[in-house]
Amino acid sequence: MFARRFLAASSVMQRQFVRSISKSVRLHQLDLKGIYPPICTPFTDDGKFDINYEKLAENMKVYQQSPLRGYLVQGSNGEYIYLTPSERVELVRRVRPLVTDGRLLLAGSGCESTAETVELSQQMAEAGADALVVVTPCYYKASMNDAAMVAHYTAVADASPVPVILYSVPANTGINLSVEAVTQLAPHPNIIGIKDSLGDISKLAQLVETTKDEQFQVLAGSAGFLLPALLVGCVGGICALANVVPEAVCRLESLWRSGSLTEAAKLQRKLVAPNAAVTRGLGVPGMKAAMDAHGLYGGPLRPPLLPLSDAQKVVLHKIFVDAEL
Repeated sequence: MFARRFLAASSVMQRQFVRSISKSVRLHQLDLKGIYPPICTPFTDDGKFDINYEKLAENMKVYQQSPLRGYLVQGSNGEYIYLTPSERVELVRRVRPLVTDGRLLLAGSGCESTAETVELSQQMAEAGADALVVVTPCYYKASMNDAAMVAHYTAVADASPVPVILYSVPANTGINLSVEAVTQLAPHPNIIGIKDSLGDISKLAQLVETTKDEQFQVLAGSAGFLLPALLVGCVGGICALANVVPEAVCRLESLWRSGSLTEAAKLQRKLVAPNAAVTRGLGVPGMKAAMDAHGLYGGPLRPPLLPLSDAQKVVLHKIFVDAEL
């Protein structure tokens, strides 16, 4: 009896010790506060659809003039699923020197298998990523339960040389990373946050609440609900619309931080329709068309994605004009 009690007490003490170390380590990890565009991958218009690094540099020069906190390379808007593994790593390597002034470079390293995700994560870290944004595996949806997700992310975080950010985007994957799974993962010393794109404010509030004792940061996954996300405790957002109008999205966050809630709410309402147009409405084709219309380089899409029709471009243009963007 004494031995069992001693072992139980030792186990509790060990968990508490690991948790205390986890918290102390997190204090020296990245502060994610701010706005990040999940940048588009520009391709050449010669029919080969190679990555156009010259146009990428031009876009980055424009973005560097805005108050963005950093950038996500190979988020959902980066067409990463159409890139080869070597292209994915090289893209990180090419963007790294274009990111200055202490801004962060986040890289999407998610793959379907744990082993491939670990390998790509290590390569992207070596190429210069400050942190990795790891999307949920999704092909075998029925088997992607909480246990599978916790095991996957734990293995990736254990092996990663840089911090890991969880990424839940059910609209693309069909997988909604649960609050329970995130709560289990939050104490890991190398998992520093989550980008959640579901758009459920109650879930975001739960995530903030259940991880409040950890050094864990929640990022909104869209400009369409950025203000309410900030109000419930999110620290910033990885927002597709920031690819097109970075100043406007950053201004929304700035207004919130300064306490100008009436102005912030007014701007939030203006951003909803344009954001919907370049995300769930017209997707990456809409995003690239909007970038072209705003003086950036959107350019071609890598097949099988197709460009917008002329009629769709007219609709898209009106949405941005009506929003005064």
